[in-house]
Amino acid sequence: MDERLEKPSETATTRTRAPRLRVAAVVLVVVAVAGFAYWWFFMRNLVSTDDAYARADSAQISSRVPGTVIQVLVDNDYHVDAGQELLELDPSDYKVAVDRAKATLEQDEADLRSAEITVPPVDVQTSSQIQSAEAALKGAKDTEQQTRHTLGQLKSNRAAAEADFKQAERDFKRFENLSKSGAGTERQTEQARTAYDRGKAQIAAIDAQIAALESALAAASQQVVRANAQLNVTRSERSNLDVQRHRVESLSARRDKSRAELQAALLNLSYCSIKAPISGYVAQKNIQIGDRIQPGQAVMAVVPLRQIYVEANFKETQLTNVRLGQPVSISADIYPGYEFTGKVTGIRAGTGAAFSLIPPENATGNWIKVVQRIPVRIDLDQPPPQDRPLRVGASLDVTVNIADRSGPQLVTGKSASPPPSPPARP
Repeated sequence: MDERLEKPSETATTRTRAPRLRVAAVVLVVVAVAGFAYWWFFMRNLVSTDDAYARADSAQISSRVPGTVIQVLVDNDYHVDAGQELLELDPSDYKVAVDRAKATLEQDEADLRSAEITVPPVDVQTSSQIQSAEAALKGAKDTEQQTRHTLGQLKSNRAAAEADFKQAERDFKRFENLSKSGAGTERQTEQARTAYDRGKAQIAAIDAQIAALESALAAASQQVVRANAQLNVTRSERSNLDVQRHRVESLSARRDKSRAELQAALLNLSYCSIKAPISGYVAQKNIQIGDRIQPGQAVMAVVPLRQIYVEANFKETQLTNVRLGQPVSISADIYPGYEFTGKVTGIRAGTGAAFSLIPPENATGNWIKVVQRIPVRIDLDQPPPQDRPLRVGASLDVTVNIADRSGPQLVTGKSASPPPSPPARP
């Protein structure tokens, strides 16, 4: 009796559970389908990370010259424009250096002008002297040559006159002997004597002329020697002109050196006024009036918040389909519910660990594989609005839409949205 009563109760329980199981199965299937559909349509083409921060190419402000701060014109959080003066160093020493360089330059320019003025007259004078000396030497040589030629002719004439004289002497002696013996006439003797005396006088005259010409030739030779010596002296003075020209070149080089030193002194004086190389906001100011600073010492930074960008550190397994130009949505912890937009503009050439101060040593025996992160640069579509500025280092959540995978992975040439140029140091 009890067994028959229990069996209908078990059957009713089983019939009640079966619809519930079917409903539960249907619900699970619907949830699974809905979840898959949501993933397929909304999450499949998205990669996200919360390891992202706001970055900016800040300019570290430092001095190019050592000096003492006499005026600080800005403070932390001040907005400055490019070229605006930030602080001023004591310029006294550099003004003295400028005055000294100016005086040296003026002295060098005066010396150069003085040397340049003397060159043209000396050039003209020495040129004229050389021409005159050469003409005098040529005239002396011509005179010497003419005298030598005339002397040669006289010597030839003397030889002929001497031959005539010897003949006249022989005729005179013969007629004189004939006259003494009575064979000759007195007239013939007189004629012979006259011819003898004329020949003798002619030889004496020629000898006198030869002696005079020999003296003239010696004088002409001396004149040639003097003219040649004068030409050498003039040429020596001409070589002094070359020395003067080299001196002008040396003075010109010294003038140029002094001019460069003056330019350097003026530059050092201008460096006493330290100006902002870019527009932005002052941060990390650690300088006061009276401080002594050295070149390269960082005294503050200028942060260009209007040129801020995002650096997101994605796992390497997330970057398979990330491409340049893909759209990005960004949310900042400081502004809940507000979304910034941007585009991928660069994927770093190495992982963060590869560029760390102490790179990992993976060739050891206790190696454990760790998923690496690679920085990705994201430029905002437009600067942050005035009421929602992003600060450097602010934490961000980044989501990249990888549906469009046609873009490159490496920057080639000019990209559609090139990163801003790094700021020049002050």
